[in-house]
Amino acid sequence: MSIVTVQLGQCGNQIGYEVFNAICNDFHSPHGLCSKKENESYQEACKERFFSEEKTGVPVARAVLVDMEPKVISQTLSRAARSGHWKYDHQSHFCQKQGSGNNWANGYSVHGPKYREVIMNLVQKEAEKCDRLSGFFTVMSMAGGTGSGMGTFVTQCLRDAFPTSFILNQVIWPYGTGEVIVQNYNSVLTLSHLYQSADALLVHENDAIHKICAQLMNIKKISFRDVNQVIAHQLGSVFQPTYSSEGASQYSRSPLGDLMESLVPHPEFKMLSLRNIPQMSENSLAYSTFTWPGLIKHLRQMLIANAKMEEGIDWQVRPPLPGQPVPPNASANKALHFNTSIANLAVLRGKDVQSVDLATASSCSNLWTTLWGKLGICLLPKLMCTSTLSLGSKRRTFWTASQRWNRFSLVMPAFEFSATYN
Repeated sequence: MSIVTVQLGQCGNQIGYEVFNAICNDFHSPHGLCSKKENESYQEACKERFFSEEKTGVPVARAVLVDMEPKVISQTLSRAARSGHWKYDHQSHFCQKQGSGNNWANGYSVHGPKYREVIMNLVQKEAEKCDRLSGFFTVMSMAGGTGSGMGTFVTQCLRDAFPTSFILNQVIWPYGTGEVIVQNYNSVLTLSHLYQSADALLVHENDAIHKICAQLMNIKKISFRDVNQVIAHQLGSVFQPTYSSEGASQYSRSPLGDLMESLVPHPEFKMLSLRNIPQMSENSLAYSTFTWPGLIKHLRQMLIANAKMEEGIDWQVRPPLPGQPVPPNASANKALHFNTSIANLAVLRGKDVQSVDLATASSCSNLWTTLWGKLGICLLPKLMCTSTLSLGSKRRTFWTASQRWNRFSLVMPAFEFSATYN
């Protein structure tokens, strides 16, 4: 089934481009870890999910680009066309020249209603190109005006126009020291409205990703493109085709539906976060060796200790035994750091993935759902990811995300989603 991506604002369009570019580079790779037939099957599944094809044979991204300024969309369209491997449909974008001025209300109450018909017509045309529509994936920031305000409005319009389709919003949490003085208000308004219309919210924290780029990726001068590529590679890995269970012979047919089924057990629990390992610079990959037991061990402790990356994991944290209350002498100044999960999803990718024993990892959570991954493309993200769905009393989401394509390692570990309450 196909996914229609809606890219909103400068941030959404830049990340959306990186997502499609990473996916396209993946299935165009000549390398593989399994048979040619399996690789071809994987490539076809990728194309059906993310691209349509013209008579020229060039994949066309299933996407609608929206921004109130023309510069970023123009750059995005030209960069995709220059790649030669894929492109956007030049009739599936909408832009104006006035911008939203980082004003959530301007995007939501002014531009949204004003341009609703033309934007929804573009979305409708893109949806009609799909033989089987899984749902919509929106990419947006919460700090600015177009991504947050218009993104929220468009999401509500999608819910009204496609009431039975899944909607997953990927939102970027702004830097704590951001340049937009009203970013806190924009973020609160965005989350409060998206919570009513989206099926799930996938949140990335800029500060956390920036820290991973600096400490784990060893990037000296971190640019927005570095941050966007980390996010894009991780998102591409989440949505790439996977087998629905161990020993399955067909890929999962409804990618968004499978995520919702496993990770959103209740309408009030819909905020997702993700952690992944291993995380390292591309120059270090040739000198690295990974083993499944070691990765699973770190993955389990990251989940237990609610760690944002594999460095600095608190190995002293242990989950409470089932049925036992929190110790009454626990210090109020020392918060409990263990992660209380209510839903998990693990996706394993790499050689010998069938031999992985998740029994020990599953002991740290009441619910563990496994989604076995594709074993065929060498450029698939060879990593282990843990994502945590966090929903506290204030409905805050804590998110860490990072990844690089592991081009040389024979082991590609996994994603794990988990829903938690604080």
